[in-house]
Amino acid sequence: MKIKAAVTPKTGQPFEITDIELPELGSKDVLIKVTASGICHTDVSGRDTGMVNPPAVLGHEGAGIVEEIGSEVTELQKGDHVVVSFASCGKCDNCLANHPAHCRNYAELNLNSHIDQDTNKLVSRFFGQSSFATYSLVNERNVVKIDKDMDLALAAPLGCGLQTGASTVLNVLKPEAGSSIAVFGVGAVGLSAIMAAKIAGCENIIAIDLHDNRLELAEELGATATINSGKDADVAEKIKEITRTGVQHVLDTTGVDMVIEQAILSLDTFGKLATVVTDYSINIPLEILALGGNSFVGTSQGDAIPQKFIPELISYYKKGQFPFDRIVKFYDFEQINKAFEESENGSVIKPVLKMN
Repeated sequence: MKIKAAVTPKTGQPFEITDIELPELGSKDVLIKVTASGICHTDVSGRDTGMVNPPAVLGHEGAGIVEEIGSEVTELQKGDHVVVSFASCGKCDNCLANHPAHCRNYAELNLNSHIDQDTNKLVSRFFGQSSFATYSLVNERNVVKIDKDMDLALAAPLGCGLQTGASTVLNVLKPEAGSSIAVFGVGAVGLSAIMAAKIAGCENIIAIDLHDNRLELAEELGATATINSGKDADVAEKIKEITRTGVQHVLDTTGVDMVIEQAILSLDTFGKLATVVTDYSINIPLEILALGGNSFVGTSQGDAIPQKFIPELISYYKKGQFPFDRIVKFYDFEQINKAFEESENGSVIKPVLKMN
């Protein structure tokens, strides 16, 4: 099947919208007409760092309408409205224990994409979907059916970034009502965490970032205090001034070594820090954690089960408790390079491409 896709021709180069071929539908596959696709930091990494083998098609926050299903697909049918999330094998011990975001085969299934230049066919798909395209072929395990009264284009970014921030709070940190939390870095993931912390009933919700405009939005979405880390050098001390003892929960979304050190120092006794980033190179004596009884946990996708958690987020949105529409800006598909540029310079928090 011939489709239009935004192709990454070489590492670090702008996208080129061109025709490519999709593989044939497999027995457990779903063909989706893509309505929209969110842009996530991992797409930037895929384009610029050699994560994939170009020419490639990125995109991993797709949403659209089911066009065709494979012979063994039983939970979906043509016409269903869906969000597409990460890929998992469904067979390893972690998948079977309801932790698909920590699938043993996660890297193989998600962190690659390539177009065979001899056939012009997409032979491997980014996060099992490669949604920067007019159509996407995905395994049924990636697909989340949603209500038809939900705006499909708005729902697209729930598939990764917003799911990650909210689920890390609600399903990994699990703060008790009345507890304190600090979120370091309030881009799309961090702002989702802020909204989730408000849902959880946290008393102190502290947002830390370098950009005042993001901190102002964080306050509007639920933060009870903000700290500009470019102006307040000792963030941990500032947090302890606000809370008296430090925070019970921390989420770091930045991957910056100096930031994570401040995050650890801001923890209260028996506090817990979660990270969604993989590229730290910090050198912190373990006694800092041990003496405080603190714990440091990494998480992928907030350990979410998308088929359960994405409808939960949509329910919160409909009740006015997760107003993520406040952080989204829409672009036409042909504006993909502009969308990436504005995302990288910080002028827009969550860009979403509309395919039609």
